[in-house]
Amino acid sequence: MPVPAPDEQHGTRNRVARSILDHGPSTAAELALRLELTQAAVRRHLDTLVADGVVEPREKRVYGARGRGRPAKVFALTDCGRDAFDQAYDKLAVDALRWIEQSAGGGEPGRAAVAAFARARLAAQAAAYREAVEAAEPQSRAQALARALSADGYAATARSAPVGEQLCQHHCPVAHAAERFPQLCEAETEVFSQLLGTHVQRLATIAHGDGVCTTFIPGTGRAEKTPPSKTSSTTSSTTKTTTASASTAGRNPE
Repeated sequence: MPVPAPDEQHGTRNRVARSILDHGPSTAAELALRLELTQAAVRRHLDTLVADGVVEPREKRVYGARGRGRPAKVFALTDCGRDAFDQAYDKLAVDALRWIEQSAGGGEPGRAAVAAFARARLAAQAAAYREAVEAAEPQSRAQALARALSADGYAATARSAPVGEQLCQHHCPVAHAAERFPQLCEAETEVFSQLLGTHVQRLATIAHGDGVCTTFIPGTGRAEKTPPSKTSSTTSSTTKTTTASASTAGRNPE
């Protein structure tokens, strides 16, 4: 069997890295199936990518009950690896947000000014997202939002989870800026809640070291089981939960 040329090997390694970007932390077996390569070939490319600091091995996160045996090893992009994908304007974004913060006087007024900017920025994006979500059936709105986010470069997917769904963003074009200014994540979480008509909870963010930005969306139908006399208290509780979820949007769960 002929040995692939160096350029061909480099191209395949880029495909491996891009697949991890688009689908999130992946096992060698998942990458092999996705890219139609042998697991041995994928592992060779992963070894090179790990040595180059582009990807790193992690223990696979398990949702729900964990089975027997050791968890599968997954490979996730490092910050260096993400830098290769359209993040050339990170420094400019951070500098601009810092200027907004300082121009407002720093401290709490500065943070509030950045939050106002983040909400205004998301409001412009949300117009297209709202159109996609409202055109979908209620049970398909998370998937519709994921497709709209993917069109903006977030490589998003939606999947079923216990008592709800999880919206996963496998790429964040503003991850480095969001690491310094969590108001960006908080504004995004607020917009998701408004678009989907329910409180949502941010479980993980790329900006704070997780492999994927993960947002939990409660299952629909809960309100139908609430007696009419409790409607007002339920609304109040939902509002409080939305606010609490948004306030933790830029942080990892404890």
